[in-house]
Order: sequence, then structure tokens, then C-alpha cells
Amino acid sequence: MSKNYYVVLAGGVGAAKLIEGLANVIEPKLLKIIVNTGDDIELFGLKICPDLDIITYTLANLVDKEKGWGFANETFNCLNILKRYYDTGWFNAGDQDLATHIYRTDLFKQGFSKAEITNLICQNLGVKSHLIPMCNESVQTFVTTDSGTMHFEEYFIKHQCKPEVINIHFEGIENSVPVKNVLKYIEKARKIIICPSNPIVSIGTILQVKGIKKALSKVKDRVYSISPIIEGIPVKGPTDKLMKCVGLEVSCIGVAKFYQDFLGHFIIDNKDCFLKPEIEGLGIKTYCYDTLMVNLEKKKELAQFIIKV
Repeated sequence: MSKNYYVVLAGGVGAAKLIEGLANVIEPKLLKIIVNTGDDIELFGLKICPDLDIITYTLANLVDKEKGWGFANETFNCLNILKRYYDTGWFNAGDQDLATHIYRTDLFKQGFSKAEITNLICQNLGVKSHLIPMCNESVQTFVTTDSGTMHFEEYFIKHQCKPEVINIHFEGIENSVPVKNVLKYIEKARKIIICPSNPIVSIGTILQVKGIKKALSKVKDRVYSISPIIEGIPVKGPTDKLMKCVGLEVSCIGVAKFYQDFLGHFIIDNKDCFLKPEIEGLGIKTYCYDTLMVNLEKKKELAQFIIKV
């Protein structure tokens, strides 16, 4: 198996930004992207895979670039009627997005696996990279908060991450195994890149799939990551609340400690460069760069840096 390809561990909007950059500086077909499916949820009787869809739409150049998710020029006519029937209308599924969920659900009913369905969706939308769900088994993330226990998507969208998080549970993770060949891909990859995604509920979920963390630790010298935190503040999402919940310092140091067992190289923002010696003290080679991906050029520059460093 060739070492010309790159394995990417990804989840959500932050990952999609870096992946867009990578797909613009190397051949998209050289990317094998292992995507978090712990955010998956069933609503309106439909199987929904938020992180897979965000990355798929981004690579298909169909994504709403302003929001970072969903289709561009989306309409919500179907959702407006669904809200009359369901109390789950808080999930912002547009008309085009619902078509993906209908197609996925239909294929599940026909007996296709999640990996097979992902391949078919990518083929139909013209995505050249190899998107791989972290597992075929169903895994769902639930958070216990001071307002009760709820699915992560409900916490994230309906409650806008406001409740205090007390505990995080990945339902079904104990039965999960990597999709066929994933461990071989990690073993043989030129580099493994961990996106600046939430380390607890995006990357952390992937790491709990049987054998993934061990496979990464065996190739530590080829594992690279980008911090999702700059100056103690998450670039996006509730990373700070979730890191606090599991007892981690909310900083790039906290992320480095969480990844310490398998991370060989860490890219932190220039604004955090004073922390470089402390991270290198953990045995992780550390680089400083402008990691805030505010436009396509910045995405491409960061991607190019990761490829060349």
C-alpha cells in the first residue's frame, strides 16, 4: 500500500475548513478522511450524519460558505411544515439537505452499511476524496447537563451550548470497530492529520473506536494536529465547556495533553507561541503558525504548511 496518501481525522466545520485547504493544495483523491459519526441522530424518521454531510458538501463545493454547513442557497419549506408535526424542528435541515437524509435512510433500509452509503453519496455529488465514517455501528453522543440529559445535537443547536455539562456519554461506542482497512490506512499513510476539531466529542469519539488510538500511537512520528484553541478560547463551538467537564485545561496545552500518547507534531497559533517549550516538554514537536482560517487563502496556507513541515 502506497505512502502517497494522507489520513485525516475530522469532525465538523473546523475540520471542513482545513480539508478544503488540503483539497486545494494536493490531489483530493490523496485524502482518506475518517469522520466522526458520534453526532449522528435520527429525526423525522431519517438517518442524519451531520459531520459527514458538512465535509461532503464542502468537498462537493455545495456548502453554504457563510454558515459552514448545509447547502448554499438553501430553502426550508419542508422543515416549516415538519415543525407542525414534530417538536424536533430545531434541527435546521433544509430542503436539499433533507434529500441526502432521505437517500441515506432508504439505502440503510436496503441493507447498505454506513461506509457504503457514504461512498455512494460522495460519488453522486462528485467528491473525489475518500470519506470514511469512523465505524459502521451506531454511536450517539449524549451530554448530561444541569438541564437534563440530551443528545449532543440538541445541546448544540436547540440549547446553543448554554447548559453546564456534567458528563458525556458515547452510546454504542463499546460495540464500534473501524471500517475495513482503516487501521492499514493509518499504518501506511504519509502523514496522519488531526483537524482542529473538538477534541472531546469529535476527535475523542473517533479515538474510542476499537484499535484507532493504538494504531496512531504506533506511528506517532507521522501524526500531526492543529490546535482548535487560540489564547485559551475555542475558535468555534463548546470545546471549552467539554474540556472543563473532563478536567482538561482550556488551552493548546490541554489539547496536547489529551493527545500526548499518539501525537508527534502539534501546530499552535502564533499568539500561543510562548507555550511552545511547555508542549515540547511533553515530547511533542511544536510549530507556531497563523492557524485562524478566515478565508480560502488562509486555509490553503495552513494546509501547505502541514504538508511541508
